[in-house]
Amino acid sequence: MRVLIVEDDRDIAGQVREALERAGYLVDQAGDGEEGLYWGETMAYDAIVLDLGLPMLDGLSVLARWRESGVGTPVLVLSARSTWRDKVQGLRGGADDYLAKPFEPEEVVARIDTIIRRAAGHTTSVLTCGPVELDIGAKRVSVGGRPVKLTPMEYRLLSVLMHRRGTVVSKADLADRLHGPEADTDSNTIEVLINRLRRKLGDNLITTHRGLGYTFGTPGNAAK
Repeated sequence: MRVLIVEDDRDIAGQVREALERAGYLVDQAGDGEEGLYWGETMAYDAIVLDLGLPMLDGLSVLARWRESGVGTPVLVLSARSTWRDKVQGLRGGADDYLAKPFEPEEVVARIDTIIRRAAGHTTSVLTCGPVELDIGAKRVSVGGRPVKLTPMEYRLLSVLMHRRGTVVSKADLADRLHGPEADTDSNTIEVLINRLRRKLGDNLITTHRGLGYTFGTPGNAAK
């Protein structure tokens, strides 16, 4: 799963980035509003952390332009402005959540987990599909109640597939969310990871659609 941080305070951005990376996210970082606007419009993200007090272009303007251009990525707003009017303005401007500074980086992670899950239509922090359970909060995976140890890359791939269960996710999309824009989509990295997941979780849960991508589960066996 891939997150963009748009924050001009390097200390805050560094703390948030470190917490997100510990939680298994791939993180990109922009230091001003214009750079953040560009990355948010041109790259695929699962969520965005957006400061309001940005140089070059303020956060509310960035958010408005994203929404006007059809960018529907879930956005968590960070701001030193903490009145209820500021929060209402941010949420009505298109934000999915609002967190006032100061805050704990772990709370950012929890809120990012939540807005990604909510955007994917999941009502619980535990995603299930057949015997497989993925606990988003605890970052744990089990099969039939038995804990399964995954590498960070395997976990990230499974998370993308389970959040979008029953739909085809292209190899390029998976590579982008696992490795970033520099990913080589012609390599066999994704196939290797898919095969590892099949060995650990079961052969019948991941379907290959040649030339299109992969699905986890089926519409009739969807994750909750």
